[in-house]
Amino acid sequence: MIDFGQLLTVGISQLIGPSAIFFALLALGLNIHFGYTGLLNFGQIGFALVGAYGMGISVANYGAPLWLGVLIGMACGVVMALVLGIPTLRLRADYLAIVTIAASEILRLVTRSTSQTEFTGGTQGLTGFGDSFAALNPFTQPSYTILGLEIRGPDLWAILMGWTVVALCVLLTWLLVRSPWGRVIKAIREDEDAARALGKNVFAYKMQALALGGVFGALGGIVLALATQSLTPDFYSPPQTFFAYAALILGGAGRVLGPVIGAMLFWFLLSVADAFLRQATAGENPLLPFISSQDVGAIRFVLVGLFLGLMMVFRPQGIFGRRREVLGDGR
Repeated sequence: MIDFGQLLTVGISQLIGPSAIFFALLALGLNIHFGYTGLLNFGQIGFALVGAYGMGISVANYGAPLWLGVLIGMACGVVMALVLGIPTLRLRADYLAIVTIAASEILRLVTRSTSQTEFTGGTQGLTGFGDSFAALNPFTQPSYTILGLEIRGPDLWAILMGWTVVALCVLLTWLLVRSPWGRVIKAIREDEDAARALGKNVFAYKMQALALGGVFGALGGIVLALATQSLTPDFYSPPQTFFAYAALILGGAGRVLGPVIGAMLFWFLLSVADAFLRQATAGENPLLPFISSQDVGAIRFVLVGLFLGLMMVFRPQGIFGRRREVLGDGR
């Protein structure tokens, strides 16, 4: 028998959990890049890596206060945007895509290198940077029950702070896209030659958009690192960027709340599919005897991928998106 109550509980816990927060922030950054400016960034996870490790190394290795570590992590996102954007943003979109995905993988390999163990922790990762964050936790009980969900005190603190950061980023995005700056980057997305003909410095606006979206990605890495109290380099792999793109497309590119709703739904669907398959393949008389329990982790992505594929056929603009937002040339 399938326990639908458990499926719902698992899905809701992921709907508001640290993973949804992390990918919401990554997708918000990609929305600035791709949804509003038309920039193809395939290395958003690299911005999360430099943000998380910038914060973690400055706090754990150099004893910086947490607030300074967070600022350093955000600054690392800006520096990465400058390093990648200066040589590529004057060229076609595919150059930025290639450079960003290559840079993110290079950063991951360098971070996990055994030669960097004393600095980054190597393959073992980095810890010891979240003590001050944990000390600020006002939820002193071991666990709390909220709407039928049992949440540990430290997790509740991380979730509350994480969604606060998401809300601030959403508010900033809303203010910016309604400003003259927002109208310019949308004009660049539609036709950068026309924007240039009107006297706009297209390169400067692209660089600003790349840096802002990179800071959102860096914040995602920082929030997740503080929630898990650890940094593992192999987590920051290229597929994470495409999960963020899936969340963006699911919610709707070019819409302020689209990335957030998309990230929540993506992890809800993924967790429910995982829980369903594990129940359906368990026991002596499983509901799906032709599926091995060892294949559940892969098949859940197949199911979610089929759902996204159908959505691209019938509603390519996403749940909240507008169709014209996905018809740009993406230069």
